[in-house]
Amino acid sequence: MIATAVDWLLGVLALPEVGLTSVFLISFISATLLPFGSEPTVFAVISANPSLYWKVIAVATLGNSLGGVVDYALGYYAKQTFAAERSSKWFAWLQRFGAKTMLLAWLPGIGDPMCTLAGWLKLPFWPSVMYMTIGKFLRYVSLTWLLLSVPGGFWRTLGEWFF
Repeated sequence: MIATAVDWLLGVLALPEVGLTSVFLISFISATLLPFGSEPTVFAVISANPSLYWKVIAVATLGNSLGGVVDYALGYYAKQTFAAERSSKWFAWLQRFGAKTMLLAWLPGIGDPMCTLAGWLKLPFWPSVMYMTIGKFLRYVSLTWLLLSVPGGFWRTLGEWFF
């Protein structure tokens, strides 16, 4: 039942008329602690319609940053849950460097938990959001540029190999 629901949701999000909505939702979901990646969606929408390049980057950055804000809020309100982790090196590192550490919120695997820990440590909210957004924006621009610089024939060949 869950697999069917996920397939249905992905089918709806793949519709061309909801491309930017899909980018936003997938970017938002992938910024939470759920294991989901938004870069393939960003790349696919931009590849299908290059004139939307900056709109897609902006929507993906907004969705991913808002997902990071959700992580921050989770950490802010879950202080007692993480009390045992207080002695870890991550806490000391985040406390030492403060909101600027949110520039690394784009890193796979550790970026989203960092947002949660930033909320738990009650790092300044708006500076954290600003640095988080800058890091995520730079990630989308650089990864999309990198993926678009690869010749299209490579992606078709890769697709034929796997599908």
